Amino acid sequence: MKRIEIARYGSEDVLQFLDSAAGHGDPIGEGSDRPGAGEVVIEVRAVGVNPADTYLRAGNYEFLTPDLPFTPGYDAAGTVTATGSSVEGIAPGDRVWVSTIPGRVVGTYAQQFICTAEIVHPLPEHLSFDQGAALGVSYTTAYRALCQRGSAAAGEIVLVHGASGGVGTAAIQIARALGLTVIGTASTETGRDLVLNLGAAHALDHTAPGYLDKTYALTHGRGVDLIIEMAAHKNLQRDTGILARNGRVVIVGSRGPVEISPRSLMVAEADIRGTALWNMTPDDFHDAYAAIDRLVAEGLIHPVIGKQFPLEEAAEAHRFITNSHALGKVILHPYG
Repeated sequence: MKRIEIARYGSEDVLQFLDSAAGHGDPIGEGSDRPGAGEVVIEVRAVGVNPADTYLRAGNYEFLTPDLPFTPGYDAAGTVTATGSSVEGIAPGDRVWVSTIPGRVVGTYAQQFICTAEIVHPLPEHLSFDQGAALGVSYTTAYRALCQRGSAAAGEIVLVHGASGGVGTAAIQIARALGLTVIGTASTETGRDLVLNLGAAHALDHTAPGYLDKTYALTHGRGVDLIIEMAAHKNLQRDTGILARNGRVVIVGSRGPVEISPRSLMVAEADIRGTALWNMTPDDFHDAYAAIDRLVAEGLIHPVIGKQFPLEEAAEAHRFITNSHALGKVILHPYG
């Protein structure tokens, strides 16, 4: 079985491509393809690459530190090849997507993955395996930021910073499905075109000086109700100045400290809220996945796929996601 293994923490070069029988998210025996009770074996056809994968690889991810060596990866899609005893509603041949966050495990960077049935979701025929592999972390993050932490309500205006990336494109689609008006930002014309094509009412260039000033005209002077912030270290101070009364900023990502003046927050009686999937309770996961599965089934979610790499180029995929402005989801293909 082809897979990626991390035997030591470090740069992208620690991602070692192996072709052997070993390696599962939750190992049940060297080279075994027999699931235990409540487990499912999946032939992985696509793997989603997340920024969190790079933090885990570097060994500085505060939420999870697996014992070495391990196979990384949280998201995948493929076909069920076997099920263990007590598994109901899942059968060999089913197309599925999985995300391992609820189980606090990793292991999807492989041709085969064994996991508990609780994290397996149906993948309808109208979505590709690549799109299925894009659903887990990105869409769960977007839903948690919008709904569970952001308290988004139909009719509100949401600004999505970095709206052309994996979480950003997910946030646009979920927000539109829930009846919100979306303003998205992206650094390139191609990215802004994507943001508009996904249903955003407006797309702003976040590299342009004073770009957030345009939000006043776009909102008729009232400001935005909710901001989904991917780069708080750059934007948080400016975010606080464009919030409507009782507005909220939900921080999804930040790569450094930031200094802000609380005056704008006081005037608008606004909130700054953090979010992390690892803090989700079982009820939170149930709520998020039920919503995502419903939106998928109703055809309201169509993940945007960006650059794709064969599994053996996982190191290049990590370099790409770290050093470029990726459009959509980065995907690994275990079978080339």
